Amino acid sequence: MAAGPAPIYWLGKDTLRVSAKLFAENRRRLCQGLKDGGVAAGAVVLLQGGEQKQRYCTDTDVVFRQESFFHWTFGVTEGDCFGAIEVETGKSVLFVPKLPESYATWMGEIYPKEHFKEKYEVDVVHYTTDITAALTSMNAAVLLTLRGLNTDSGSICREASFDGISSFTVNNTILHPVIVECRVTKSDMELEVMRYTNRISSEAHKMIMKHVQPGQKEYELESLFRHYCYTKGGMRHTSYTCICGTGNNSSVLHYGHAGAPNDRTIEDGDILFDMGGEYYCYASDITCSFPANGKFSKDQRDIYEAVLKASRAVLAATKPGVKWADMHLLADRVHLEELLKLGIVKGAVEDMMKVRLGAIFMPHGLGHLLGCDVHDVGGFPEGVERNTEAGLKSLRMGRPVQERMVLTVEPGIYFINHLLDQALADPAQSCFLDSQVLERFRGFGGVRIEDDIAVTSDGVELLTCVPRGVDEIEAFMADSGKSLSPLVTSQDL
Repeated sequence: MAAGPAPIYWLGKDTLRVSAKLFAENRRRLCQGLKDGGVAAGAVVLLQGGEQKQRYCTDTDVVFRQESFFHWTFGVTEGDCFGAIEVETGKSVLFVPKLPESYATWMGEIYPKEHFKEKYEVDVVHYTTDITAALTSMNAAVLLTLRGLNTDSGSICREASFDGISSFTVNNTILHPVIVECRVTKSDMELEVMRYTNRISSEAHKMIMKHVQPGQKEYELESLFRHYCYTKGGMRHTSYTCICGTGNNSSVLHYGHAGAPNDRTIEDGDILFDMGGEYYCYASDITCSFPANGKFSKDQRDIYEAVLKASRAVLAATKPGVKWADMHLLADRVHLEELLKLGIVKGAVEDMMKVRLGAIFMPHGLGHLLGCDVHDVGGFPEGVERNTEAGLKSLRMGRPVQERMVLTVEPGIYFINHLLDQALADPAQSCFLDSQVLERFRGFGGVRIEDDIAVTSDGVELLTCVPRGVDEIEAFMADSGKSLSPLVTSQDL
């Protein structure tokens, strides 16, 4: 009997249909990577999914989002699960919690194990209470559990554990580098999901451009972005805390946190929106900078076009084999060349590069890997050391660019008072700064242009699609559609 079509994740309407084959392919890639690394027969991968948690000591649930490694491997949306894979055969086993009868009263239908087998197209489903017996029946010679350092966050990922695991031989060093390497490059199906997250998030940013007005609060635009992504894209989660920086807030790199919660009143000045929707645990990360009144001042235009020139230079130069640090330095060089034309800096650009003057204006890294996490894993594999120079030390990736990587390209120029003050007090850097011209830009804030790209065999595919040129932005914001209701459809944009 011929096998039927694979089950799909789909939230209806125009949202993306994602086949369970995506995760079957990820499991196949993982097993192949382990075999290529010499993992012996009888090894079983064991992963633990995320736990459903409550808000502090209450019974109020925090909206669940799956742990990223577990999602990448199984695509399971429910909490409190485990998953196992026989490396030699690829056989997949999902363990789901056995729910009490009261669950049906408060939370809804209790599904049988067969439901999860079909939903996620795995070979076998057991209850988590039977995990010891099930793994014993698999004759697991060794359990490969996940433990390793996330070189981006500095945190250790959570290792699978259950009552009875002490009766098995466990190895927690083999799995992490292999699964991380698998996540660094994306399959065709993963790329399709990330094209979707970018398309929806790009349309949401365009809607914000149409509806922003002086007098609004920053959080109103955050709300509109999140609303669009959810209503039009089925995105319950954003990829990270939304950054809606107006005025000098646009120079605060991770603005929007609890201490600065997007609560400033928007004035005629410029705005920096760094926001990305997430669909089925796949991220997007986009920044648009533009003036709330729809018209760039001369200074805004000059700084924006300097950043745009750096962005386009990096997009043109990025291809497999280039060093990401070199792309960062390319952006720095273009920024300094343009700031020299504006009289903000003076002297020879080559000498400025030697004292890392560009890091005063762009203290963050050029960009990072993107996938199931917005700052995705794998930027610094074993043997790749982090550069300690200013600016470069903030890079989230130190390895050469590879085909099928998804990366952000996010150059920016910021006028951050304490960094400017440090540079002016340093004779090695102050000689390149015109303090009088620089004073005019105190309080200017910053400009960042962030696009998501997929690396191809000879260049890049630009996933983000928003107005970028100054004239293009002004024309787009001036269009009559600016007066439409914010509940427009993607077709209206």
